[in-house]
Amino acid sequence: MSATLNDTKRLAIAEQLAGMKALQRLLISVDQMLLDALDGALRPRLQKMLEQDQKNLSILETVIVQYGIQAQPKDTIEQQVKTLHSLMESSDLTLAEKVSQHELLKHQQTMTGLVIHKIAQRVGADVEAAITPLHTINFENRAHQEQLKGMIELLGVRELTGQDAEQGLWARVEDAIAALAGIAGSLITRTDDEIPIRELLLMDHSKADVLFTEILGSDDPQKIQEYFGQLYSDVTIHGLAEEQVLYPAVQPHYSQMPEIFDQTDGVIEMLDDIKALNPTDPNFKAQIEQVRIAVRSHVNQEEKDIFPKLKDCFSHEQQKQLATDFKAAKKQLQEQMAANDSKSLKSV
Repeated sequence: MSATLNDTKRLAIAEQLAGMKALQRLLISVDQMLLDALDGALRPRLQKMLEQDQKNLSILETVIVQYGIQAQPKDTIEQQVKTLHSLMESSDLTLAEKVSQHELLKHQQTMTGLVIHKIAQRVGADVEAAITPLHTINFENRAHQEQLKGMIELLGVRELTGQDAEQGLWARVEDAIAALAGIAGSLITRTDDEIPIRELLLMDHSKADVLFTEILGSDDPQKIQEYFGQLYSDVTIHGLAEEQVLYPAVQPHYSQMPEIFDQTDGVIEMLDDIKALNPTDPNFKAQIEQVRIAVRSHVNQEEKDIFPKLKDCFSHEQQKQLATDFKAAKKQLQEQMAANDSKSLKSV
């Protein structure tokens, strides 16, 4: 196998996601700046937008961790963030013009999310599975665009005429938002700022299933290597993060935890053995099938025995904290693995 397990396309998606995260932080900062300048009926609308943007930052961070590859945004994105932040703090723009810039930023964020979904369709089903929560952000950003357009009209009329715009404006805006909410369905109804721990684990389990299917169903050595690289990273990091966060928390409530630890360590050892093989090796897929069976057995036991313990023995807030800690552990492990891959490349 090659020294690095991340291919160019997947790294490009990771860079796009990092850019979205940088822009999401800018959106939150601009929300807060505009809140200080707005009054009347517009203020509570922007306050709600700020709360949704903060929630969507958490969802975006989850997407990045579930995707499995950490990256930095492009230099152009970082420069854009600095420039726009400075412009929004200055007095060079009127309030209506600042809201207009905010709407353009929302549009950029929406289109980036949609493009990432299209790219994922070309790269692999596992990528589509990992970034599914982006739908929530995309639909809410489209709704926010409609709200901001209404604000631009109201503020623009007020700044140029000294009078308020016609009262039917917000009814039109609300109709557009309702239509978008109808399209989004349940995706837009999440109220927590953290995806529950059981849902995070299920996302990982489903993604692993997809990767096993892609490997076993492909005859292209390059694609197999790409899929295995992601599988190796995802399953190894998932298991190590569970050993750091999940298993110690559940252990007082589950007598068979030593068996779960052994299963996890065994799967990681099997993956390490396969990592040394070439995808064209006649034993490669046979060993992948053995790992798939071991992973599925482990997952079945986890979902059957541990998931009920999480539900019955942990409060809602404790489950949210487990999810936060699990994501943090995965992120740290992903960064460590990327650093090790980089060292391996330099030593070749």
